[in-house]
Amino acid sequence: MTPDAERSAATAIIIGAGPAGLAVGACLSRANVSCTILEATGRIGSSWRGHYDRLHLHTSKGTSALPDLPFPRGYPRYPSRDQVVEYLETYARTFALTPRFNEEVTSARRGEGSWEVRTRTTTYRAPHLVVATGRNREAVIPQWPGLEAYRGTALHSGAYRTGRDFAGRRVLVVGFGNSGAEIALDLHEHGAQATVAVRGALNVIPREIFGIPIVTVAIASGLFPPPVADVVNAPLLRLLTGNLRPHGLRPLPYGPMTQIAKTGRIPVIDVGTIRKIKEGRIAVRPAIEQFVEEGVVFADGRREAFDAVIFATGFRARLDQFLEADGLLDEQGDPGHKPRDLPRGLHLCGFSVASTGVLKEIGRAARRVASAIARAPHDVLSATP
Repeated sequence: MTPDAERSAATAIIIGAGPAGLAVGACLSRANVSCTILEATGRIGSSWRGHYDRLHLHTSKGTSALPDLPFPRGYPRYPSRDQVVEYLETYARTFALTPRFNEEVTSARRGEGSWEVRTRTTTYRAPHLVVATGRNREAVIPQWPGLEAYRGTALHSGAYRTGRDFAGRRVLVVGFGNSGAEIALDLHEHGAQATVAVRGALNVIPREIFGIPIVTVAIASGLFPPPVADVVNAPLLRLLTGNLRPHGLRPLPYGPMTQIAKTGRIPVIDVGTIRKIKEGRIAVRPAIEQFVEEGVVFADGRREAFDAVIFATGFRARLDQFLEADGLLDEQGDPGHKPRDLPRGLHLCGFSVASTGVLKEIGRAARRVASAIARAPHDVLSATP
């Protein structure tokens, strides 16, 4: 590939053209600060495009819009995957954001007075670098004994598209986060025999409380410290979700607001899976002990056959694959729930989790990042082919 020597000057480099990268770009644009957005793929919102067909926002559109552009009125309360992608495309057009596509960043490091960002064709330099690649860079599949001997279909949730592909088959979903819970429901709705393997304790909350989106309740609860909010909300949550222990789901020793503040993990927002579990239509099993040719052996000694296994076991950020920042990243290349003490000129967006929802938190972070960049003294970016 021939490098393009023509590059426009900019104050900040943004890595990633998903919700976080676009939000920062829009906020910088409104502050009259120039930026260059680098996107590894050929499209805006590539992660959203790759999600399974059934996916909808778990938070309402009213609280999930990016800065300065609401979701269209005609969208449902919980927009679909395709509607979110359409919204992101509209967002980029509205703020005249033109990412440089197919520019995969291979390294990013702090040099003398600026950040040096290399792609396969070009070296960029700017006083500010915004990493907005998210936490879904690398799929995680734990290695159990016997996994290589399993003869059924095995895939990560990132490669799952629709339950239609599994109709009439026995399918085990490993993991019961928000993706695992919704995939299990999708499988059931398409005629598969779905089972979920749940390793640890968890919190489950309804998507709505008496018709009010749970995020709206969380915003109101934010007036209290997380442990206090959990105590206040506990009776209502017990009323709505019931006792899930008889169904194989153990609660965490602390509530959902504390969970988010303490671990940076979102509780399971139920979109209908719990009802199917209570009805016995989706089975729950404990952790996996090992795989065998026809299926798995669970921690309680039960042995069951499955035609397919879907690993809803999460992702890693793996920023260490390109970002050089001493002391910032853990062994999985993750900057943590609330990273602090960032190197000069480095900004992160899209890595923090809040009870008000991921997209709303992205909007808040984007405004903070743009404000910090606009206030800082800076030079312009250069590009070296």
